[in-house]
Amino acid sequence: MEPKVSELLEKEFKVLDHGFVRLIDVMGDDAAIVQAARVSYGKGTKKRYEDRGLIRYLMRHQHTSPFEMVEFKFHVKLPIFVARQWIRHRTANVNEYSGRYSVMEEEFYLPQPEELRVQSETNRQGKSEETLSPAQQAEFLENLKRTCDESYKNYRHIMDAGLAREVARIQLPLNLYTQWYWKIDLHNLLRFLRLRMDSKAQAEIQVYARVIADIVKEAVPLVWEAFEDYQLNSVHLSAPELQALREYLDQADTGKTRLKLLGLDRLERMELRAKLEAIRNLPEPKSED
Repeated sequence: MEPKVSELLEKEFKVLDHGFVRLIDVMGDDAAIVQAARVSYGKGTKKRYEDRGLIRYLMRHQHTSPFEMVEFKFHVKLPIFVARQWIRHRTANVNEYSGRYSVMEEEFYLPQPEELRVQSETNRQGKSEETLSPAQQAEFLENLKRTCDESYKNYRHIMDAGLAREVARIQLPLNLYTQWYWKIDLHNLLRFLRLRMDSKAQAEIQVYARVIADIVKEAVPLVWEAFEDYQLNSVHLSAPELQALREYLDQADTGKTRLKLLGLDRLERMELRAKLEAIRNLPEPKSED
């Protein structure tokens, strides 16, 4: 475990108005990934630069199983509607606070006015950059708070009258906070972060993802560097896009000196030149009649 990571254990990172992220445990680090990848060769080298090269190779070529040897366990407090998005990442182990066994706390997420934007015309599941008017924002937040207050009052009242907790809870709105323990391996955690840190993800889950990302950076710095280079800050090109790119490559400077200046090591330079050559050799697109 990286020295800085022990300082993060059990530390509470505030998120939204009542939420938080806490790192409970980490199993493994950069060295554990290298060890798993080199298991066929016995004890591997301890030179950090060689470990970095191997991790980058694994990430670049999508050899995912060594990354599954590292696991993170988090304690997260989040609004229910965020949890319902989060749980779509099904490759984790989750244990959630139960409204059947315990009384739900009176804590509701109230968004900031600037987050109250109109529906996007191009993204059916998202919002645009245009905000509601100040009067509309105030009206929405006032109605939301009143709904939360009334629903929680009714929730406690009907339980005092004898109704079972598992039934009484169904009247509580989706902005109520829940909590869970969430354990996931590094490979699937990076996939979660790539999707949920994206600018098109809902703003509330982006905030949680960024907090978790800061923790992951400290725990596995070599992996995070490779993740940024080969996944987070990379792009995927379709076959038609590659064909469109081909016509520009003859003028591109792909010489050895230029590639060194870009920070690519010898193996990365070889692989890039092979990719560029493959693009140049793509078959000509069929002419349209």
